[in-house]
Amino acid sequence: MPARSVEVVLVKAGRTKIRYPAEVLADDGTRLTVRAPWAAEGVRDFGFVRFEPGDVFVEHYWRDRWYAVKEVRSSDGTLKGWYCDVTRPAGIDGAEVVVEDLDLDLWVSADGSEVLRLDEDEFQASGLAASDPEAAGHAVDALDELELLGRTGLRALLG
Repeated sequence: MPARSVEVVLVKAGRTKIRYPAEVLADDGTRLTVRAPWAAEGVRDFGFVRFEPGDVFVEHYWRDRWYAVKEVRSSDGTLKGWYCDVTRPAGIDGAEVVVEDLDLDLWVSADGSEVLRLDEDEFQASGLAASDPEAAGHAVDALDELELLGRTGLRALLG
C-alpha cells in the first residue's frame, strides 16, 4: 500500500508562505506526523543551523496545540536539531494541512545545549497582541512551553 501524502500549507499574515508535499507517517487523531524534504530554494543559513537541499524534516502537527515541531536531519541522517514554530492549531482536512505561523519560533540543537527563542521582535511588530489578544496569549504560552520542553524533554513529547 503506498504511503498517504498530504500537502502542507504554511500561512503567514493571511498569505500562503510556502506549500509542499509530505508523506504521512502517523495520525492518532490529535497529532499528525509527516516527513518531507527541505522544501525551500537553496540554503537557508540561520547562523546556528543551515537548512539545505537533502535535509529531511519529520514534522509534528497538533490539532489542539499552538505549535508544530520539526525534527531536522541532514541527508546522511545526522540529527541537526528541532525547529519549533508557534502556530494556531493545525487545520487538517484530508489531503491538506494548513498551519498559520504566528512568528514566534524556537530552535533546539541536537545535543540540547542550545535552546534559542527566535523572532520575538517580529511577533511584537505583527500587531497580533492588539488584533487578537487571545491568540497572542496562546502564542506566548506556547513559546514558553516549547522552551521548557526544549530544556527538559522534547524527545519525550515526540516519542
